[in-house]
Amino acid sequence: MRFAPKKYIQLLGLSLVFLTNNSGAQVTGGTSSFEYLRLSNSAHITALGGISIANPDQDIALALQNPAMMRPGLHNELELTYNSYYAGISIMNLQYGYHAPKVNTSFFFGVQYLNYGNFSQTDNLGNVYGDVHASDYSITLGASRKYQEHWRYGADIKMANSHLGTYSANAAMVDVGINYYDTANLVDIGATAKNIGVMISKYNPGQPAEPLPFDLQLGISKRFKHVPLRVFATIHHLYEWDIRYNNPADLTGTNALGVSDTAKDNSSHFGDKLFRHFIFGAEFTLGKHLLLTAAYNDLRRRELILTTAPGLAGFSFGVAADIKMFKIHYGRAFYNLTAYNEISITMALNKMFGLGKTGEKIKWNAEYANWE
Repeated sequence: MRFAPKKYIQLLGLSLVFLTNNSGAQVTGGTSSFEYLRLSNSAHITALGGISIANPDQDIALALQNPAMMRPGLHNELELTYNSYYAGISIMNLQYGYHAPKVNTSFFFGVQYLNYGNFSQTDNLGNVYGDVHASDYSITLGASRKYQEHWRYGADIKMANSHLGTYSANAAMVDVGINYYDTANLVDIGATAKNIGVMISKYNPGQPAEPLPFDLQLGISKRFKHVPLRVFATIHHLYEWDIRYNNPADLTGTNALGVSDTAKDNSSHFGDKLFRHFIFGAEFTLGKHLLLTAAYNDLRRRELILTTAPGLAGFSFGVAADIKMFKIHYGRAFYNLTAYNEISITMALNKMFGLGKTGEKIKWNAEYANWE
């Protein structure tokens, strides 16, 4: 089964049609509850700009990006991640995959936990009554199956919680995704809809439920046959065209007398609106055991850059080392002048230890090709 390059272009062109269906500026951050679900779930994803939904690499973290990326080759992979985030916030992720040959289905499980630390509890007059603890977490369970030769489809269910002192909020969501991997041309295409669901309980029961951080994403990656390089392009927020914020600087200019003046901004900002949806990345393999990654997130740069000191805002980098039964990923992402660091350790449990006769019954020690 061939999937011609012309059809790749047609598919990406179709995505741009969806992008132009909605006009009107939107703000992407701070408008939804459970925004932490947009954060990277591993150092590898951090290095790739925060989203990676079309990547055939052998990494269980990718299944949490697009449930269709779960496959037999990720059987018995366990990944632990620690993120030294900003302002003393610590983020931890656990991801695990298991293939069940009897039902021809690959399952995965994930836990995300954010620890914000303690805050002083005060009243409206500033009187301190002690400390309160704040944290968020989510639990994900999903599965995927193969369709024909190159396709996979998958879905997961996600329970999310936010906790502040004696108050909490909960939500139930699902992600759905598809993936097409052309093994002959080394092209991978993925699409996913994330965080579709409802609020179960709210911090303030008397107020309407806040929207959840829904997103519709499309991605494509291409590995070159004779060069150890894979390039990526990811489009996010496919359901709305204009995700620029209303920047007062766009309405301020200088008139002929050199006086600051405000007027309606008549610019279309087409290029700005278009590229805010894109993340571009590349991975270069050195030998069999070392991977170098770099990416650029245009939305992140345009929203967080400091005009007086642009720095590397929007860029991210990473390195991975494959050492026998372990793979170590390190990612570093710049939001503005400062960056956060993330490290992940992936273990192949079936290569580390067996479970005797029980292991034989449940195919614990089974090994599968990365893509079947």
